[in-house]
Amino acid sequence: MRAFSRSIAARLFWSAVIACVFVLTLAGLALTALYRQTAQVALDEQLNIYLSALVSDLVNPREDNNEPGQLGAPQFELALSGWYWQITKVGTMPPEIRTSRSLFASYLPRLPDSVEPDSAGRRRGEIAGPENKPLRMLERQIDAGDQGRYVVQVAATTASVERQVSQFDWALGVTFFTLALLLVAAMAAQARYGLRPLLALRSDVMAVRRGQADRITGEFPTEIAPLAAELNLLIATNREIVERARTQVGNLAHALKTPLSVIVNEAEAETNPLAEKVVEQAQVMRHQVAFYLDRARAAARAGAIGVATPVAPALAAMARAFAKIYARIDLSVDCPQDLRFLGEKQDFDDMLGNLVDNGCKWACGEVRVVVEPPVDAGAERLFLRAIIDDDGPGLAPDRRAEALRRGGRLDESKPGFGLGLSIVKELAEAYGGRLELTDSPLGGLRAVLLLPAAA
Repeated sequence: MRAFSRSIAARLFWSAVIACVFVLTLAGLALTALYRQTAQVALDEQLNIYLSALVSDLVNPREDNNEPGQLGAPQFELALSGWYWQITKVGTMPPEIRTSRSLFASYLPRLPDSVEPDSAGRRRGEIAGPENKPLRMLERQIDAGDQGRYVVQVAATTASVERQVSQFDWALGVTFFTLALLLVAAMAAQARYGLRPLLALRSDVMAVRRGQADRITGEFPTEIAPLAAELNLLIATNREIVERARTQVGNLAHALKTPLSVIVNEAEAETNPLAEKVVEQAQVMRHQVAFYLDRARAAARAGAIGVATPVAPALAAMARAFAKIYARIDLSVDCPQDLRFLGEKQDFDDMLGNLVDNGCKWACGEVRVVVEPPVDAGAERLFLRAIIDDDGPGLAPDRRAEALRRGGRLDESKPGFGLGLSIVKELAEAYGGRLELTDSPLGGLRAVLLLPAAA
């Protein structure tokens, strides 16, 4: 029920199905009632023909046979056939009653007095006949002058009407069921065709989010075209905000660097302990400012829409640079050529560069970089997996959390301010990924970096 309320296609489909079933049910009931009425009218017309023949025989007796009731219909001759007639002379004791042979020593009851006659003096209704079977009866009183007054009755079983109605219901049910299946299939196709522009819009938005396109393109129906235009404006506005944030962060960096440089220069001109302390703390401030400015830039870039970076070329350039810096290290890179990171190239270089640099610093002779493509398991976002292994001394599990903490330096013998791994961790989290440290099969440390991938 929850999926039904959240799906436009399900709403359209099931509401149409319910409406279709409701309409077809009402139509079926109405047609059945109309057919029953038509079949009953046809039976009444047939009974009226026999009634008129009997009345005619009473009013105008034939010369060859003074006994009425020779209707020429075999059903009145067969015992308990369901077709009966009866003529009763009123005013005699006991009443004179003549019946069809089909009544087989039985008699037809009179209709209740509450039944009103029509304009021709006929009364009609339902009675229980021989063997308590329902009958449809037409009854009429006739004044034959000197011959007396008579009540003429003709009745027939309603089984034929019920049989016709049952056959009609079966045929109507099969027809309406087939019609319902066709209508449901047509409504499903209609919903699918009608919602196709929304699916196309969703694909375009997903392409922008995954970095495959920079805006929504294509033609859409008049109801959806304004939404596509608004989304394009939203994308453009997002890029404008990100660019403005970059500019402001850069301006802030320049605004802070100059005063810090003046402080350092003035302090270095002095030789007292206070000057040395000022220089030390100014350097700390400089690196802290650089860290938070980089963090702000990363947050701004991570919010950008539709930016993707090819991974293989960036890693190849990085490997060439580190091969010159760390000539003693055997650095290998394994990465699919078509893999792309869903983010800025500068951030990718910062993250992978820090991890590879850290591995080369601590490695004894080998660093291995492997980037695995994402596995599409139906998730909303795809993540690539970068694995950096080294054969260095490694890191104890209880000290890995400290290594990821900003400013956490585990060995003062190596250069740096302890910001490398923390920057990687925070950049990865800004993009919705993460950094993990585990044991490497090479014997040293393994860094596993999960980053969003552009499909």
